[in-house]
Amino acid sequence: MDDRNDDVMMGAMLVLVGAILGAGAALLFAPQSGLKTRRDISRFARKTSRKVEGVAGEVVGSVAGMAAAVEEKAEELLEKGKDLSRESREAVVAALNDGQQRLGRQRDRLAKLIE
Repeated sequence: MDDRNDDVMMGAMLVLVGAILGAGAALLFAPQSGLKTRRDISRFARKTSRKVEGVAGEVVGSVAGMAAAVEEKAEELLEKGKDLSRESREAVVAALNDGQQRLGRQRDRLAKLIE
């Protein structure tokens, strides 16, 4: 799914760059005075700059959201690992205790047999 989002974002950026280049070329080849053309280019650049800032803000927001989701999932997995290790440790301690009790019983039986 992430690759698809990256492809969509790349496509959108390519369309935006193409539009900017196309509009710039149209302004440069339009039959009007140089002063008017420079003003038009300046206005277009300001508008485009605002749009790009908006898109950049959205991208930053979505990246921050993805980073937060990844962090949350990593913390969840870490907690799961801690729980599993705690359960494993408890199982090993229980098995050792059980083994010690059995050894104690066997030792008592042997002691009785030897006496």
